[in-house]
Amino acid sequence: MQSMKILTNCNLPFCLAHGGHSIQIQQTMAAVRGTGAEVEPVRWWDESQTGDVIHHFGRIPAEHIRFAHKKKMKVVMAELLTGPGSRSRRQLRIQKLVSAVIARLAPRSFTASFNWESYRLADAFVANTAWEKHLMEYLFNADPRKTHVVPNGVEEVFFKSAPVPRGPWLVCAATLTERKRVVELAEAAIMARTPVWVIGRAYGEDDPYSRKFVELARANPQWVRFEGAISDRGELAKTYRAARGFVLLSTMETRSLSAEEAAACECPVLVSDLPWAHGTFPQGAQFCPVTDSVAANAARLRRFFDEAPTLPPPPPPATWAEVGRQFLAVYEKALAAESP
Repeated sequence: MQSMKILTNCNLPFCLAHGGHSIQIQQTMAAVRGTGAEVEPVRWWDESQTGDVIHHFGRIPAEHIRFAHKKKMKVVMAELLTGPGSRSRRQLRIQKLVSAVIARLAPRSFTASFNWESYRLADAFVANTAWEKHLMEYLFNADPRKTHVVPNGVEEVFFKSAPVPRGPWLVCAATLTERKRVVELAEAAIMARTPVWVIGRAYGEDDPYSRKFVELARANPQWVRFEGAISDRGELAKTYRAARGFVLLSTMETRSLSAEEAAACECPVLVSDLPWAHGTFPQGAQFCPVTDSVAANAARLRRFFDEAPTLPPPPPPATWAEVGRQFLAVYEKALAAESP
């Protein structure tokens, strides 16, 4: 097939919120370029910009899809269902029922803001895990023939990091925010007398949750190590290689880039016992129930710390080169199909 041009777009500017989502988009663009396709961001100010496919990270407004189709462009939608993906089956049934009632009884001017119709109009949908593919089809009636599972990739620097003796620290690489539960991790580490090194930064300097974590770390440096974020990817890979294990006790994820980076460095992994985690790590990882009990978290953390030297690493994740080829196949299928 002749070379295609992919335009990428997302809902949230990178300057407002750092983290895995921005890395995912940047690495996806680079991976797709590696297949020979032309890739560039949507230039909202440039009415002369052209392309074959718009790859939108998030839920694109339905009206935008209609405009794209008028321009003979296909639309691939990649929404992270982080919240729904961490709910119970009962909660999901309630969500589906409530959505159906609203769609049937509420005026169209109200329901249009949810952009549920985007799941009918887009030419392809990308889910990070099989669980999120199921949710797209179950909650939003996405056509299974147009829904594809494409995982995140991991950069080569993590696969190529040299093995070194494991050190004493469990490592957690995460943004200092409630969803990542770094305060709860620090409290568990202190109670369990288990050394944990947290790598990351907050979304804002005045965030009270991140301040609470920093205060805990300063008061307990023997158990909670915190020196901020590590921006150099090579240094981060060395840190994973030297870690006793990787831990992330978050309440919700789509999939964790940092956990998969650690897995690429053959680091034992402990993550929350949620659907995304089992979809990302069907074997090889350890799981921790999501609970507010400091004692329960401390006991599980200590057990992981003690067992880590004998635990096998999870299977290696996909490379970005592999992911780029999978996206290319999605684009080709979308271009070959008729738009709704």
